[in-house]
Amino acid sequence: MKTIYDTKTRLKLFLMVFAGLIVVASMIFSNLLAKRLSIEERKKMELTAEAYKMLSETDETVNLSLILTVLQNNTTIPLIIIYHDTISTFANIRIPENVNQEEFLKKRAVQFAEKKEPIQLETQTETGLFELTLYYNDSILLKQLQYYPYVQLGLIAFFFVMAYLAFSFSKKAEENQVWVGLSKETAHQLGTPLSSLMAWTELMKTGSFNPEMIPEMEKDLNRLNMVTERFSKIGSMPSLEQHNYTILLLDALAYMRSRTTKKINIISEIDQSAFIPVEVNRPLFEWVIENIIKNAIDATTGVGEISIVMKQKEDIVITDFTDNGKGIPKKRFKTIFNPGFTTKKRGWGLGLSLTKRIVENYHHGKIFVKWSELDKGTTIRVILPILKS
Repeated sequence: MKTIYDTKTRLKLFLMVFAGLIVVASMIFSNLLAKRLSIEERKKMELTAEAYKMLSETDETVNLSLILTVLQNNTTIPLIIIYHDTISTFANIRIPENVNQEEFLKKRAVQFAEKKEPIQLETQTETGLFELTLYYNDSILLKQLQYYPYVQLGLIAFFFVMAYLAFSFSKKAEENQVWVGLSKETAHQLGTPLSSLMAWTELMKTGSFNPEMIPEMEKDLNRLNMVTERFSKIGSMPSLEQHNYTILLLDALAYMRSRTTKKINIISEIDQSAFIPVEVNRPLFEWVIENIIKNAIDATTGVGEISIVMKQKEDIVITDFTDNGKGIPKKRFKTIFNPGFTTKKRGWGLGLSLTKRIVENYHHGKIFVKWSELDKGTTIRVILPILKS
């Protein structure tokens, strides 16, 4: 079964590849358009040179208005026409103030010639030799089209960097929340058995000793060992062993019933004879059940009912934990599993986050809010794969 981490990693890789393909396709398409536009501008300049030649040879048979229309139609392409070594006309070129116009335009013509091959017309006419050279450069539109892919690439790179930085900062903040929460959760888990042992110690100091104290102290010591084992496995991949999920669930529920107020009624619908083999790390998965039930108890504010229903379906086992507490808004169905999210005044929002990590990352299962309504209750569903024989 694929883990949530693998799915997210593949999604990120897919998005990066998809964005790269968009950039490459955009650059290729823009370059093709730029080449086509460059060819069209060349043809337009050739037509302009011919029109200028016809204008110089105008007579009664020439349509003068058509020639002038061709010459005046160019409003974007910078051009300079040199007729018999003299600047005849220019268009779409801004001349700086306090400069020699003739020298400036000749220098600019040289610059144009380095980028674009000039259009030369040299013919013998009735009035003599006609010599014309038209220098031109790319239009503003063509330049924008040529630079557009690089601007687009730069913007995409900028957004990727910003997204990476935002992700890094959010991840760092999340890690800080996890570490703070983990330290508090550790203190909370160790606090109860330690307080109990300290109480037994004080009784022994006073000389009050009862043989029944020894089993209770052993329970507290076992609890400390279990807490130590749980936290030692959080930072690394724990070893999984085959267990009968039915027995595991019943044992965990029996433990929670013995440590829950009688005002909370924990009922279960479990086929006790069912043998459901699963691969789990028992201390960690018992922690999952404890966290879910503790959250359900908090949701009922100490008085209510919690039902646990287990059912087998094909190659998975489904367990629904339902309480009749205050419920969860639909927009919070996913965020309740985020580190730091809590509705408790003194909570640190780590229990369900660790629960999700244990279920999905370590046991390749799923955990999610199946149903919830405000002031009616909530159902948390846990799904585990059944071990194939």
